Amino acid sequence: MYPESLKILIDNLKNLPGIGSKTAERLAFCMIDFDKDKLTDFSNAISNVRDNINKCEICGSITDNKVCNVCLSNSREKNIILVVEKAKDIYLFEKLGIFNGVYHVLNGLISPLDGIGPQDITISKLLDRINNDNITEVILALKPSIEGETTMQYISQLLKSSNVIVTKIATGVPMGTDMEYIDSLTLEMAIDERKNMN
Repeated sequence: MYPESLKILIDNLKNLPGIGSKTAERLAFCMIDFDKDKLTDFSNAISNVRDNINKCEICGSITDNKVCNVCLSNSREKNIILVVEKAKDIYLFEKLGIFNGVYHVLNGLISPLDGIGPQDITISKLLDRINNDNITEVILALKPSIEGETTMQYISQLLKSSNVIVTKIATGVPMGTDMEYIDSLTLEMAIDERKNMN
């Protein structure tokens, strides 16, 4: 029914989270109304993300260099690591300005039902950083769910015999909630009132 180019655009827009057929159609028709310069800028922005965004070699965050700005910064407390599930979670803490250490992205959570074990996420890389970078505290900031709790308990057990303090962000974060949906005050209090897991 639609011209082939428009149909391909609509189909690709439907790959975005929360975008169904009607929204994809609306967005596609909106883009048709862009002038050519605006459409070229939009296209270039997508190409730049494809070509330039990488994972930080140290923490696993997203960056357009080999190492992200947080890991490169000399003003950060390099002996404290805040562990998150996904790179997007880092930006929640950075926007609030409530944490001045460094981060580690697990790229998932332990979930035996989904066939995801400790070897499928970056726990071994986290342990390497702890052993090599004089880490004194690991703060676990994972979503309060069965998978999040399982992952936190697993990491806590691995570090039980070490001299590293293992804490988790305080409750008040509703069970099963993704970090991105938690309001800033709750998140700030969760960091300030973190609990020891050792």
